[in-house]
Amino acid sequence: MPALPRFVPSVLPRAFLALLAALIACTAQAEAPRQILWEDLAPAVPKSDGDDPFVHMPFEQLADLSDLGAIRNRRATGEALSAKDAKDERALVTRLQQAGIDADALLVRRKEMTARRQAQSAAINANLNGILVRIPGYVLPLEYKGKQVSEFLLVPWVGACIHTPPPPPNQIVHVIPAKPFDTTGMFAPVWVTGKLSAASSKRSLFMLDGSADIDIAYSLKASAVEPYTE
Repeated sequence: MPALPRFVPSVLPRAFLALLAALIACTAQAEAPRQILWEDLAPAVPKSDGDDPFVHMPFEQLADLSDLGAIRNRRATGEALSAKDAKDERALVTRLQQAGIDADALLVRRKEMTARRQAQSAAINANLNGILVRIPGYVLPLEYKGKQVSEFLLVPWVGACIHTPPPPPNQIVHVIPAKPFDTTGMFAPVWVTGKLSAASSKRSLFMLDGSADIDIAYSLKASAVEPYTE
């Protein structure tokens, strides 16, 4: 039987190794987490119909409109208003009318805009659902023993939910790490890596003056929690 050409044993391994290297590179690239920031968690806000009527309104008129809205909200909830309240309401309406402002229309518009902003604050970015991500933030422990944290909320600023009101739901991530990790304390800065899940939930947060339910738009099972570095 004739001998095989000498080049065959050397060429085949090179081709195989090149293919293997390409497959490894593609796999590594596919598994690399996507680094995101907090603004990525909030979906793009569609432009509203028309301009915001409150942007250029003088502070005094905004204050009058707010006071008028407060009086009417109290009436709507069944609260008995005093004679002074009725007098103030008439004065506020008159002052706003003299400035060319339709108070009733603007109060309706303000209610609509408030409802839209609340809906936007809870909206999720569906494009990130199921994606492996890496995101920086601050640790607010939920379950811990000593310095070992086994469950926490990732929040965008120090003091969120404790010293300041909670961020919008789409600016909070509920995190369960693969294993407990040591933390340097509450609001320790970290990088978190894991698959993001866009699903609304609530978590009870215990504080010195009681507990509160926090609305959350995202959860994440973390494969890694690392100290934050630039």
